[in-house]
Amino acid sequence: MVLAALPQEPTPASETAAEAGPDLVDAVILGIVEGLTEFLPVSSTGHLIVTREFLGLGASPENNLFVVGIQIGAITAILVLYWRRLLDALRTCLQPATGTGDTRRYNLLWQIAVAAVPAVVLGLLAEDWIDSHLFSAWVVAITMLIGGLLLLLLERLIRHRTSAREDLGVMTYPVALGIGLFQCLALIPGTSRSGATIAGAMLLGMSRTAAAEFSFLVGLPILYGAAIYKLIKAGDTLDGESLPPFLVGTAISFVSAIVVVKPFVAFLRRHTFAPFAWYRILAGGILGWLCWAGYVE
Repeated sequence: MVLAALPQEPTPASETAAEAGPDLVDAVILGIVEGLTEFLPVSSTGHLIVTREFLGLGASPENNLFVVGIQIGAITAILVLYWRRLLDALRTCLQPATGTGDTRRYNLLWQIAVAAVPAVVLGLLAEDWIDSHLFSAWVVAITMLIGGLLLLLLERLIRHRTSAREDLGVMTYPVALGIGLFQCLALIPGTSRSGATIAGAMLLGMSRTAAAEFSFLVGLPILYGAAIYKLIKAGDTLDGESLPPFLVGTAISFVSAIVVVKPFVAFLRRHTFAPFAWYRILAGGILGWLCWAGYVE
């Protein structure tokens, strides 16, 4: 009985199973999860980590790279959906801001750049520590719960607000920087980059729809940068066998994100974030129990 209770050395077969990369079926599932959750305030990384656990994929460098890399598909959906607005901003990015006072208009690309700086800097400084200590189901469970409670608190704080800025064009660069600081919270898996940026934008005076759209757009440099950086740093793990699942997962995440983004914005025109908050609380509670019971490592 004592021997049975002692930790057992993993067998080579179990190690291989835990470290094996996603196959095509895994890639489709992970791609759907990424595309459906990337722009909702529920944490795509958290869902991917949990889905990876349920699929029996270990936290190997190859699997971590896959989780980050397929975000390329989801963020490319934003380029497709908002290309006209981005192109207009590119054409005027070297022109000074126009107007005066509250009607002064600012360039979207500069707003995105300013908001992206804090997360880029902090992400580069803390990347290795985050990968080593925070990519776990326990962390996701805790942050899902806390994030859900904070979303409910946010709705209470803005419940009696009489006005909010609907037009991103009048959002000042200091406000964009403030939103970028909120985005840093999303470096913790399970927090939700979308949720953090939306909450920050709303607290700083933006409407739900404007906050949501800016959260999509500010993800362009963050998600592309993170994915490309990971691919350059550890791209040698994508060999001839693992490349097809990666490409399939990326394509599926693109299609899934295309399907989700516009209905999400339309939903926010008529509803609050309360359904997403309660979902986070429920999902975080269930995941925490699964971790405690030993069903999820």
